[in-house]
Order: sequence, then structure tokens, then C-alpha cells
Amino acid sequence: MMELLRPYILSFIPLFVAVDAIANIPIFLSLVEHSSKLARKKIILDAVITATAVAIIFMFVGKWVFSLLGITIPDFQIAGGALLFVISVRLLLPGAQKSALTSCQDKDMGVFPLGTPLITGPAVLTITLMMMNSFGTLATLVAIVLNMFFVWVTLVKANMIIKMIGPNGTRAFSKIMYILMAAIAVMMIRHGITGAFLK
Repeated sequence: MMELLRPYILSFIPLFVAVDAIANIPIFLSLVEHSSKLARKKIILDAVITATAVAIIFMFVGKWVFSLLGITIPDFQIAGGALLFVISVRLLLPGAQKSALTSCQDKDMGVFPLGTPLITGPAVLTITLMMMNSFGTLATLVAIVLNMFFVWVTLVKANMIIKMIGPNGTRAFSKIMYILMAAIAVMMIRHGITGAFLK
């Protein structure tokens, strides 16, 4: 049973780290501060639909684009891992947080910046393609859907979650996620080098 669930679990965890739903809560609350309950529901729905659609489309189109450009999976693992590492380091440093986008106030904020790049950004897209290559389409698709469902729950219950863990708890959780993201990035680079040079 555990062996059957292994690809799904191993696909879910890196995506969970990359999506980092908890870290998006303060940003979401600042964006919707002056919005009505109905508007909030629409923003959440737009954000989750956009994030899910972008991830799934990239999952199916990404390999075709790479094939067209002559990019191999090891190439993408090395480049994607390097990008992921830079993103995680930038997010770990003070003054370089995702909240730089909180100044965006627009009726389409569910699509941008919430749906993309806050929920589905470069890190999620990179990991999505890697997980599909490692564990297959079904496991990756299930991982995306489950992660996006978790995002929806966290946004709907954002006020309650922020009261429970507080701003400091949110920041601490995010820092742990960024460190894990950096470790995943190193693993991707290692696999890419192995695939490209040590065949």
C-alpha cells in the first residue's frame, strides 16, 4: 500500500513546499483588506483556478517546448535547480519577500498577483515538470490538485489561521519551507549533473 502511494507522496511534498500556502496568507489578507465577503470569494476562486490551470498547462506543454528548443531534462534540472536555489535564498533574505507585490490593488488580483506568481510561480512550474518526469503524469496531477485544494482552504480560513499561529508563526513556517526548497534545488542540480555527465 505504501509503495503504491509513494509516487503521490513524493510528488506532493516538493509542490507543497514550493506553493507555500501559509506564507501567502498575510499577502492575501492585505490585498483583500477592503474587499467585501463576496469579492473575497471571487478573488479566492480566481486565484485557485488560475494557479491550477497554469501548473497543469505547463505540465503538459513544458516538455514539448523543451523538445522544440532542444533542451533536455538534465539541462532543465540544472537550470531549474539553480533558479529554485536563487529564489529560495532571496526569500530567506530580509527585504526580499513576496510581499513586494502587495501594492497591487486590482479587480483581477485573484489572477495576478495571487494566482500567478504568488501561488504558481517559477518554483512550482520547475518542480511540476521534475515530478512529472520522476513520478509520472497521474501522480503529479493529483499532487497539483491536492495542493491547490489546500491553498483554497488556507485562503478561505485565512483570518482564523493567522489568529491561531500569528504573524511570527507564519514567518517561521515560511523560513522552514524556503530552506527545504533550497535543499530540493540542490537535489535537482545533483540529478541534472548525474543525468548529463555521468550516464
